[in-house]
Amino acid sequence: MSNPKNQIFSILVMSSLFSCNQVYTPKPNGYMRIDFPEKKYETYKGTLPYCFEYPVYGEIVIDTEKNAEPYWINIEFPKYNAKIHLSYKNLNGNLANFIEDTRKLAYKHTLKADAIDEIVIKMDKNNVYGILYDIKGNAASSIQFFVTDSSKNFIRGALYFSNQPNKDSLAPVIYFFRKDIEHFINTLHWVRN
Repeated sequence: MSNPKNQIFSILVMSSLFSCNQVYTPKPNGYMRIDFPEKKYETYKGTLPYCFEYPVYGEIVIDTEKNAEPYWINIEFPKYNAKIHLSYKNLNGNLANFIEDTRKLAYKHTLKADAIDEIVIKMDKNNVYGILYDIKGNAASSIQFFVTDSSKNFIRGALYFSNQPNKDSLAPVIYFFRKDIEHFINTLHWVRN
């Protein structure tokens, strides 16, 4: 009769050989859960030629970049590495140029974008008109827009993230901040008419 230790060893070797035929399936990559704050807004009280409501979880920061002009601001969201950049221009018969510049900036993302949707903005009661560019895919800026009163005021806006774009992981964050951009547009009033 054989040794019981040898039998146990043989059983272990055989079972390990048979278990090698199992295929290991790795767990798919996931993304961290993102908790968003409740939507609450406050009115910006400053010296800009326009006023609006912005989210309480954002902070208004004057743009100090090298090429920044007066009345350029960012609504920054440090927790999400995001900002909504707003650049203001005074119109002086140059509306068509600013609209074309904004369109070119939006369509620069064509190489990385899956699609670009244009949504017309028309709010007669506030004298606010423009286009929102909804840029799908791994573009550096997923939402860009311009709004104007067509005679004196022009604002170009864009949503930016301080990390590499990934449409899958950023999708819920983009959707969240898109609502804030829509709220900005819906509450925008021109101070200088």
